[in-house]
Amino acid sequence: MSTLPPCSQCQSSLTYEDGSGLYICPECGHEWPVQAESVAESDERVHRDAAGNVLQDGDSITVVKDLKLKGSGGVVKMGTKVKNIRLVDGDHDIDCKIDGFGAMSLKSEFVKKI
Repeated sequence: MSTLPPCSQCQSSLTYEDGSGLYICPECGHEWPVQAESVAESDERVHRDAAGNVLQDGDSITVVKDLKLKGSGGVVKMGTKVKNIRLVDGDHDIDCKIDGFGAMSLKSEFVKKI
């Protein structure tokens, strides 16, 4: 037996699901979509490396391919180790410091967890 969420307006537990994908509260008449509940559960993004391992703040990683740096003309070589990463939201989802290059942002698809 499935458990339905209480009404977000009046907190009634008598809610039911109609056939068109809506929850309905018979006491106050409030209607809301069924998918809104599943979207709220998956708010947190999971960061994964090139091998599919889950990354967390403070992990150590290694670069899996040569990365050209814009502006300076340098290259971060494959196999470069990076300690104590910080995960952020955005296109480049890893903030870190690389010895010899300084602070930079990397994409998780070009690194592997150590």
